[in-house]
This record gives sequence, C-alpha cells and structure tokens, in this order.
Amino acid sequence: FSTCRTVRKVSFLTLWHTISGIMMRETCVYPIPEPHDLFQASQMKIEDFQKDVMRLRKELRGDPFTHNKIKQHAHTNTNTLNTFLIFPLLFISTLDSKLSSTHKLFLELTVAFSVKAKAGEKEVSPNTFFSVWHEFSSDFKDHWKKENKSILKERLKAAEEGFRQVKEKASYNVKPKHASGIVSSTFTL
Repeated sequence: FSTCRTVRKVSFLTLWHTISGIMMRETCVYPIPEPHDLFQASQMKIEDFQKDVMRLRKELRGDPFTHNKIKQHAHTNTNTLNTFLIFPLLFISTLDSKLSSTHKLFLELTVAFSVKAKAGEKEVSPNTFFSVWHEFSSDFKDHWKKENKSILKERLKAAEEGFRQVKEKASYNVKPKHASGIVSSTFTL
C-alpha cells in the first residue's frame, strides 16, 4: 500500500513504472520475452511448418516397393527393421498432432488478447500478433534498463552510506605521543 500512496503523490508515475519497479526489486529478471525472440516468432508461418511435416511424412513413407525389397533382403532382423521403419512415422504423427494443438492454442491466445486478423486474412497470423508484442517488449526493455540504472544507483548510495556509518563508528582514536620515558628525557633538543 505504501507504493500506491507514493504513486498517487507523483503524477508522472504509471502502473507500468510501479510494476516494473516492484519486479526489479524482487527478482531483477526481465519478466517478458526478449524483443529479438518475439521478432523471430513474428517471422514464423504455421503453414510452412505444416508443409514441412507433410514433406517429411511423404519422404518417410517412400516407395512401398523399396520397403518390400529391403524387408526381403533383411529377413534375419525383421523386428529391428520394422521398428526402424515405423518409429519415424509415429514420430511424424506425434509432431503433426503437437503442431495442430499449438496452432489451436495460438488462436485461443489471440482471442484472449482480442487481436483481430488483418483485412484479407482469415485468421490472425503470428506476424500480426508477435509484431505488437515486439513493439511492447522493446519499449518495456528500454524502460527496464532505465529503472535498473536508477535502482542500482539507489543501492550504491545505500551501500556507500552504510560504509560511511560503519567507518564513523569504527574510527580509532589516536592519542598524541607524550614526552615521558627514558628515551624522551635523554634526547632533548
């Protein structure tokens, strides 16, 4: 609540400033994806992935004549050969189902953030969605760096103040040397 009171008193602070300041003091870890990661995500096309999966499936199925020819020559290791031929097809079907579920989750995410498709597109593309997030993340990262510098300055001032206080408490009192003793009485100038 003390931060809310401070925000009310200072008119130029926004909720963005407050949240980022709190997160920096607690974790100091950048809380959202990096802008370059979001830029790379915006360059993806789900259709390209689907085409690649279809191409891999077609290549793995290959020519049935070739499969039969291989099976005829390797009749001693038929179980191993069947596993070798079937495993990639199972992997591709798993990959295809994960790709379709990812696409479905992406569309649900765009609905949750109320992102609309551009004119002429039937659904929101990753480019549309992630380009908005890229802009936000870039702005947020600039602000994050500024806040981080100010927090580091505050911590440095606090450390210097603590060092100064410790130095004042632990200062040694050096008394001047008194002229008493054998050496001082024999050597007078």
